[in-house]
Amino acid sequence: MTVLLRLRLLSILVGLSGCSSLYFPPPPQAPLLTQKGEFSGGIHTNFSQNTALQGAYALGDHIGVQGSASFLRSDKKQSFFGSKNNRKYEEHDFGELGLGYFTRMRDERVLEFYGGYGFGHGKRTERSEGVTQTFDGDLSKYYLQANFSKKESKTWHFFDRDWPVSYGMALRASYVQLHDFTIDGKPQPMEDNVFLEPISFTRISVLGPIQFQMISGSNFGLRHRRYLKAANSVFQLGIIVNLGGQEGRR
Repeated sequence: MTVLLRLRLLSILVGLSGCSSLYFPPPPQAPLLTQKGEFSGGIHTNFSQNTALQGAYALGDHIGVQGSASFLRSDKKQSFFGSKNNRKYEEHDFGELGLGYFTRMRDERVLEFYGGYGFGHGKRTERSEGVTQTFDGDLSKYYLQANFSKKESKTWHFFDRDWPVSYGMALRASYVQLHDFTIDGKPQPMEDNVFLEPISFTRISVLGPIQFQMISGSNFGLRHRRYLKAANSVFQLGIIVNLGGQEGRR
């Protein structure tokens, strides 16, 4: 629990920092599929208004496909303690498609591996002291991801009811390119970066196949870049549903 708390606090601090990036990572998707014909879907958002719709389907007993679409529209101060007259408007649209392998172990744990491609667009407009500057570019991405859910679970009791709780973790590695990049309409050099996103997730069963999920973790950029860096939080809150899967904790 101490590790989870530290990861959440680190994610929030990253989100509040004054650094800016044209890339807002969508939450890593962990459908935890168990058998052919199973469907997993969900919707997530965070304090940066980065909202994602996700879905995954088991094509076979060990082969799954997943996809997501995320979008953001934000108008806020450039820095947390700065003047309210210095504004920053951000737009971000991004989609991902992936294919992977999943398996269920004898002790009911689930292990998944996915690889895929993502693409999108980012734009940021900054207004400060009567001066406006616009950053605009397209994004492309290749990613690899591993998901793991332990059998260990707990039950929380409140509102005169028991709420089953389970935990899992994921690690995503992404190679992202910022291309067709302009500042105030003037072409700029392309940037690229490699991101590592270790995350943990907590799921609380709400009703039937519906679960509340909290994702917390960190985002590390392995290369020093000015406009494509690990400056945005991967903290997310959402609702997920799994239909047609095997019973047991995931």
